[in-house]
Amino acid sequence: MSVPDYMQCAEDHQTVLVVVQPFGIVPEDHFFKIYKRIASVSQVSIRDSQRILYIRYRHHYLPENNEWGDFQTHRKVVGLIAITTCTSAKDWPQTAERFHGQKEVYSSTLYDSRCLVFGLQGEIAEQQRTDMAFYPSFDECSDVERRVEDFVESIFIVLESKRLDRATDKSGDKTPLLCVPFEKKDFVGLDTDSRHYKKRCQGRMRKHVGDLCLQAGMLQDALVHYHMAVELLRGVNDHLWLGAALEGLCSASVISHYPGGTGGKLLGRKPSISQTTDAGKRHRPGAQEVLIDPGALTTNGISADTSTEIGRAKNCLSPEDIIEKYKEAISYYGKYKNAGVIELEACVKAVRVLAIQKRAREASEFLQNAVYINLGQLSEEEKIQRYSILSELYELIGFHRKSAFFKRVAAMQCVAPTIPEPGWRACYKLLLETLPGYSLSLDPKDFNKGTHRGWAAVQMRLLHELVYASRRMGNPGLSVRHLSFLLQTMLDFLSDQEKKEVTQSLENYSSKCPGGMEVITLSAELKLPPVPFTKLPIVRSVKLLNLPVSLRPHKVKGLLGQNVSTASPFIYSPIIMHSRGEERCKKIDFQWVQGDVCEVQLMVYNPMPYELRVENMGLLTSGVQFESLPAALSLPAESGLYPVTLVGVPRTAGNITVNGYHTSVFGVTSDCLLEDLPAVKTSGCLVEVIPSLPRLQLATSLPRSAHTPQPMSKEELSSSVSVQLFNGETQQLTITLENIGCEDIETLEVTSKVVNTKEKVFSNFLSWKLEEALSHLPLKPGLTVTLTVSIQVKLDFSGQENLLQDLNDDGISVTGLPICSPLRQVLKPRPETKPISNDSGKLEYSHIKVNKHESKLDMILNSSLQFLVCGIVYGKFPSFLK
Repeated sequence: MSVPDYMQCAEDHQTVLVVVQPFGIVPEDHFFKIYKRIASVSQVSIRDSQRILYIRYRHHYLPENNEWGDFQTHRKVVGLIAITTCTSAKDWPQTAERFHGQKEVYSSTLYDSRCLVFGLQGEIAEQQRTDMAFYPSFDECSDVERRVEDFVESIFIVLESKRLDRATDKSGDKTPLLCVPFEKKDFVGLDTDSRHYKKRCQGRMRKHVGDLCLQAGMLQDALVHYHMAVELLRGVNDHLWLGAALEGLCSASVISHYPGGTGGKLLGRKPSISQTTDAGKRHRPGAQEVLIDPGALTTNGISADTSTEIGRAKNCLSPEDIIEKYKEAISYYGKYKNAGVIELEACVKAVRVLAIQKRAREASEFLQNAVYINLGQLSEEEKIQRYSILSELYELIGFHRKSAFFKRVAAMQCVAPTIPEPGWRACYKLLLETLPGYSLSLDPKDFNKGTHRGWAAVQMRLLHELVYASRRMGNPGLSVRHLSFLLQTMLDFLSDQEKKEVTQSLENYSSKCPGGMEVITLSAELKLPPVPFTKLPIVRSVKLLNLPVSLRPHKVKGLLGQNVSTASPFIYSPIIMHSRGEERCKKIDFQWVQGDVCEVQLMVYNPMPYELRVENMGLLTSGVQFESLPAALSLPAESGLYPVTLVGVPRTAGNITVNGYHTSVFGVTSDCLLEDLPAVKTSGCLVEVIPSLPRLQLATSLPRSAHTPQPMSKEELSSSVSVQLFNGETQQLTITLENIGCEDIETLEVTSKVVNTKEKVFSNFLSWKLEEALSHLPLKPGLTVTLTVSIQVKLDFSGQENLLQDLNDDGISVTGLPICSPLRQVLKPRPETKPISNDSGKLEYSHIKVNKHESKLDMILNSSLQFLVCGIVYGKFPSFLK
């Protein structure tokens, strides 16, 4: 044998081998449809017997393996089911002849055969034949399973007759010498009458009868014969067959201990038990129950009672002894170069048993031995199969990294230089299967949990191989995805030179197929999730910024007697629920305005050893319609924390949540969510967007003041103009109001207040008429209205003994002669170092109050005779003044 069956397991020794093959013109899908139905008949309860016959089906079997049928009977093809099509009667003779020719291939071992003919109707199809079954079509064949059961029963009859014939000790007949193919030349010329030769013949025949008993469902008989064969063969040093007898003993014991099977594919087996409770039934709790046939044992000259006693106490090996006998058998096989396949399969069977016993370390020793078994010149496909099965067996015993190693070797074998057409798709598929063994997942979220698992150097090598294999497959999109994953997850382990090489390759691949955030589906079970570049650049904090002072909305109390109440019930709870998710979703105490530009500040840094260009960076939001205005960055190599401001415009009102940001780096578009960035600090990402508010711009005909007084509260916005007048002088002030927003201004209200309330000194300075201005309301967006204010200085100096002192206290210096002097007195501004009184009765700034429905303009003339205009837009929906 040159081709091992890696799926072999110990319980296969009790099966009979049936080959199912097509001939003629049979569509592949139709053949496998029928093959699946035939293979479903894997065990048949024999009528008028307590035994079950197990069947192993193959649709391809090398005839050379059939020559080893005497050595181990489960390798012998005892049944053939041929499947063919025949549409006309004239083609039938040729079809029948081809069927008989196919039987000749396995004629030396066949017990019985069947031919299933599809498509033939008429006189020929109506003939009742044992070896033929005719069906109109592949869909009209309801009794296939029943015919297969009848076929299996016929095989059992032949098997039972051969067992009885071989087991019966016929005095005077010479026991034939059973041989394996490579032994026949070694026994030419030997003395067949020697005692040594006869014991060899008897020992081999006992082993052969044990195989037949095992197949026929007589487990205890098989154990007895195997034990006898072991004693006979050990005495004549027939090591090859001694190994086979020991392996048969192990197989029978495994079947007894593990009736569910060790191969993982026979869990549905029915235990062959007898419903009667006679003395011959062997009972083992939790194991398979087998009925002993005393008559069969008596015909062999062995007492039934003795067999039962031996079977219960001695013949069945313990789980530990099973492994020891396997080791011994494999050591005997190893003495023969031509028995490499037998030795390898025995190792595989032992590993499956050890996996059931959970003895992984001993199983690995068997597998290590299997690796070094020389099977001669193997084809590339056979090498791939060998390494793949070794990988599966290592996985079975829990050696995941070893399993991944052999799977990777099989992948490399798929693209070996000796293969004319390398199988890059098979290589890629096998490489993907190695990922769990190296603690590698293709989901980048698994790398955000903290500690890195596995060997980074091996993981990077494997990712490079995935990139190369996907490129050779002609799929640049896969190459981009794997390179992106490599750069994102292994950035901390890459050297500076490797970072440059990886990014250059990524730019090269992405130029042909840009990377995105779509999920790549490789199969129904395997999908590649997107890889966001959260480390290019690395973001450390996210902060939502308030609007500029001139655009900031405020809730103003007391508008036209209306008080806006923000009171809410207070509920005390001693339990403080705090989590990072709640912190991010916390609502911020300021508002954004629909239609105004809003800003979010990110603190980022570049971990790369060269300048990092980030294109098309913007915000990801939810809740309202939001127009993100993309930005482009150029971060210096390994820069420290660098502030980046991302802007956008909310187009609708409501609550908006900043979920993250998007970037385009090296041709790969990424959507980076804050929830996937555990290291990001933020004080909240939820803010209220209020509807659009009116915006009013004020301009005056007077020059601006040299200094601007600070507003007394956050609800005030100040702007100062300066004018210098003599007592009794009058000047006109022109105020231009422009609607620079998108809402109409319907009402204008103007009021004035003075900074100092000493009525003895000051009187009303300002006067105006609103009729002309009100005639232009409502003021449409983009239009202006002009308001003229008359400024007249009236100072009363009569009866004031301490006038100079009072004026100086108010910050006004008087120069020239005493008050009675006819010379004009010059009023100078008070020094800025003098603190402003906080007395609300003495210092009051006016307000410009503009609303969609009403507006009010308050103006102040301070004690230095500088004309001060200050105010804020407020109302039901606050707005801003520029």
